[in-house]
Amino acid sequence: MELQLALDLVNIEEAKVLVKEVESFIDIVEIGTPIVINEGLHAVKAIKEAFPNLKVLADLKIMDAGGYEVMKASEAGADIITVLGVSDDSTIRGAVEEARKQGNKIMVDMINVKNIETRAAEIDALGVDYICVHSGYDHQAEGKNSFEELAAIKRVVKQAKTAIAGGIKIDTLQEVISAKPDLVIVGGGITGAENKSATASQMQQWIKQA
Repeated sequence: MELQLALDLVNIEEAKVLVKEVESFIDIVEIGTPIVINEGLHAVKAIKEAFPNLKVLADLKIMDAGGYEVMKASEAGADIITVLGVSDDSTIRGAVEEARKQGNKIMVDMINVKNIETRAAEIDALGVDYICVHSGYDHQAEGKNSFEELAAIKRVVKQAKTAIAGGIKIDTLQEVISAKPDLVIVGGGITGAENKSATASQMQQWIKQA
């Protein structure tokens, strides 16, 4: 089980400060969609150069032109790139093919997928590396979480690793761990903590013990 830090509401310099504080306790740092929109893929490049020992995920949420967008993210230094599960199979297939050329990985974000179990099985067959259940900001505001969705995809996914994201905090982490994802993605649960380093350290300890 691995721990991913999701960065969404910061600029490049703020991101560097945050990552520096917790880099010893995380496996992957995510450059969130808002940062990519605000800063461009320069943010991915800057974080990869500053922290070459960490894997960097570019949360592009690709919906079309999968191969091209994966190529551009790879050029910027991304190790993992996200594609939306609601996108066409051809988009996901193109993303996977380009990622293989680049030596990178594809994560499919299942946000807003309706028939999640059926779609997860289809996506798994396309050769992606991670399938992520995700309660987005708007879902979290409605009190939703992704535990049931994680259980659903774990029933059908045979090849890809499973991941969970959305509103995970230190007081809900044990419940997340008990669901046995391969990757736990935490944003505000770390970045909003008073002591970010101590929080990330505790999270990492529990995750590695699982």
